[in-house]
Amino acid sequence: MKTLFLSLITAGMLMSACNQGNSSNTANNTTTANAANAPVMKFEKEAHDFGKIKAGDKVTYDFKFTNNGKSPLIITDAVATCGCTKPEWPHTPIKPGDSGAIHVTFNSAGKMGLQDKMITITANTNPAQNMVHLIGEVLIK
Repeated sequence: MKTLFLSLITAGMLMSACNQGNSSNTANNTTTANAANAPVMKFEKEAHDFGKIKAGDKVTYDFKFTNNGKSPLIITDAVATCGCTKPEWPHTPIKPGDSGAIHVTFNSAGKMGLQDKMITITANTNPAQNMVHLIGEVLIK
């Protein structure tokens, strides 16, 4: 009787483990299929060097990109590593094959020396975040 009880428990555990393996495979296949159809944000340049500027100057740059994916690209946020850098992005979906730009303004007031400002763009891409850099040097007036 004890052996029969242990056999039933072991069989139940094995069946449960087999079912868990199958469900995770299905989930992985679904994730892969969704990733294959996800929008793809492809930048012309991922870094821009604004060169040397004087403290207090403002520089702007447009990081141009194309949606190389199979579904509309929706940007939900763009943030910089510092409040001195302000990104602006399109708030309407970018269709597959269409282009857009992240407009970035860097205010060098109170800054000096080498600068590397990273802008993180959050969208419905896979992975969800893309990064671009605005680099240069701020000289003392």
